[in-house]
Amino acid sequence: MVEPSTEHDLVAHQIVDAAFTVHGSLGPGLLETVYEQCLACELEARGIPCQRQVALPVQYRNKRIDVGYRMDMVVGGLVVVEVKAAERTLPVHEAQLATYLKLSGYQLGLLINFNVVLIKYGIKRRINSR
Repeated sequence: MVEPSTEHDLVAHQIVDAAFTVHGSLGPGLLETVYEQCLACELEARGIPCQRQVALPVQYRNKRIDVGYRMDMVVGGLVVVEVKAAERTLPVHEAQLATYLKLSGYQLGLLINFNVVLIKYGIKRRINSR
């Protein structure tokens, strides 16, 4: 498994810092869409480009199949972010992020669950094993 570049890590650090800011301001208990929009707002205020609800088609037998998959965020053109507001993250949430990384070709992803007392317990990092 190849570790992401320094640039990936710098963007990931900014995402984590922004998540701490959003969570510190709002706390747990809101909808995912609220956290997603606020996180995007915080990142953009820091000058970090962010795309939301990025379409992710499946390639099968050299055909593009649009099945409605959407990555919550792609930040800085480098890091996939999957936002949750769940009681706890489940293996299916981690599998979802792993699948998004595999299908998209991005190397680094963060799963951020905002429905926690301390945000540090809601952040998981995933590297695409390619």
